[in-house]
Amino acid sequence: MELDCEGCAGCCVDWRPLDPDAAGSDRTGSRPPLDDVYALAPLTRDEVARFVDDGLGDALVPRLFEPAERDDSVRIDGVDLAAVDDRPVFVVGLRKPPKPVAPIGTDEPRWLGACAFLDPTTLQCRIHDTDRYPRTCATYPGHNLELGAETECERVAAAGGGERLLDDAPPADLPAPAFGPQALGATVFAYPDPDELDGVVARLRDGEETPDDRARFAGAAVGSRPGSLSVARDRMADARAAARDADSWVGTAVREWTDRAGDDGDFVGLDADARDRLVRDVEDDAGAPGTPGWGD
Repeated sequence: MELDCEGCAGCCVDWRPLDPDAAGSDRTGSRPPLDDVYALAPLTRDEVARFVDDGLGDALVPRLFEPAERDDSVRIDGVDLAAVDDRPVFVVGLRKPPKPVAPIGTDEPRWLGACAFLDPTTLQCRIHDTDRYPRTCATYPGHNLELGAETECERVAAAGGGERLLDDAPPADLPAPAFGPQALGATVFAYPDPDELDGVVARLRDGEETPDDRARFAGAAVGSRPGSLSVARDRMADARAAARDADSWVGTAVREWTDRAGDDGDFVGLDADARDRLVRDVEDDAGAPGTPGWGD
């Protein structure tokens, strides 16, 4: 597997406003997500715990699912949710605020949803090559290639963003996929107290969730036990409190970008120097780790 990622970030950015026909959708499977975030990368339990322990719990967001035809389900806030033993199932990913980015080979920055850790200037991940870099991101698009499924690289090429998939042989050392029988308690979690979610589900559906809403799911993920529905209550409570109290550069930047952003797909209207200064002000000066650039 060999990729050309320079100037792309197609798997990190919601580029649907640029080419809705070429872009994919997270809502095409049998269990559509409750939200409309594009290409949310699910984290493992240990990855969620690492972000929380590192004071980055405010970078995390949960995803709930609508049930497939024969799934167990539970109804909360008038919404039917996929469930196991009456417990809503969910994954945890990284937040995607609007950022001034020019992905998939475009030239002029637009306001597009982008991973909290994506440097808008270089289109590189700020946590690449660190122990925080998610396994899902590190192995993409290996599982797609293994299954013969369309990749984001191919969608970008179809949108005129250049050839990105240079070698389509899947890696020999792929880990287990995020979804499957082995995923319960490891990547897919079940919220243990559904009665606590009145109002929370509606806010998640509407994109209006609070820090406490996000933190309760991070806590439940950290407290989960792989292969089981059981949850370590003390561990869950500690992680929830830590995630709720997180005040990192990520949370600050998300608020700042959200306040500044235009509508999805709007041009930013800044020249390159002004956009770069804005990124430095909002992210780098707030404590974001740097990126190396692409070199020659």
